[in-house]
Amino acid sequence: MWQANVFTIFPDAFPGNLGVSVIGKALEQKKWHLNLIDLKKFPTGDGPTADRIDSAPCGGGAGMILSPVAFEKAFNTLSEEEKKWKKVYFSPRGRQMTQSDLLDLAGRSGVTMLCGRYEGVDQRITDFYEMEEISVGDFVLLGGEVAAMMIIEGCVRLLPKVIGNSDSIADDSFQNHLLEHDQYTKPNVFNGLSVPEVLLSGNHQKIHEFRLQQSHEITRRRRPDLWMKYVEKMIR
Repeated sequence: MWQANVFTIFPDAFPGNLGVSVIGKALEQKKWHLNLIDLKKFPTGDGPTADRIDSAPCGGGAGMILSPVAFEKAFNTLSEEEKKWKKVYFSPRGRQMTQSDLLDLAGRSGVTMLCGRYEGVDQRITDFYEMEEISVGDFVLLGGEVAAMMIIEGCVRLLPKVIGNSDSIADDSFQNHLLEHDQYTKPNVFNGLSVPEVLLSGNHQKIHEFRLQQSHEITRRRRPDLWMKYVEKMIR
């Protein structure tokens, strides 16, 4: 069973959106497991801040920093096998997560995630535990909990027998470096705007060609970086 280990000071934030729809149903059916580790239960036990898990930054500055001692205590609650899993720390300075990353994580036994808060975590945590800093976009959140939910949802939907129609995954944006084509449903005409005739033709070959052409145009216009990757892949 695929498992997400999440270190957080706000375990009550979960499961959040992970508890609804097909992701929540898959959680109930034990197709995946959410292991929440409450960092507040692992104070440093040292000096005047013995009951805390954070402290002021060395060298001065605003905010508080998660103690490496507190994290070590929490991390040691994992099994020896889980300790070997890929470890992720969510940070705006990290590499931006991609669909390829999700495919990789979903193919593993699980993933361990650290959700920072306030000013962040002691750098020695990410260094010693060889955590990869990951970003979910060029913006700043109050903490990593929402980011963790995003990544977990993205992974769980890729697991076997979670999504009813596996073909929908194959057509996802970012698969093969292309953005998804436009989608339409009934009525055929809405406020003077019509569904493209080819989609009503019943000719599956023409429909496929039309959708592929749309994906090409949308990707080239909106994400030229992805388009270049697609072109390079087709040339090879």
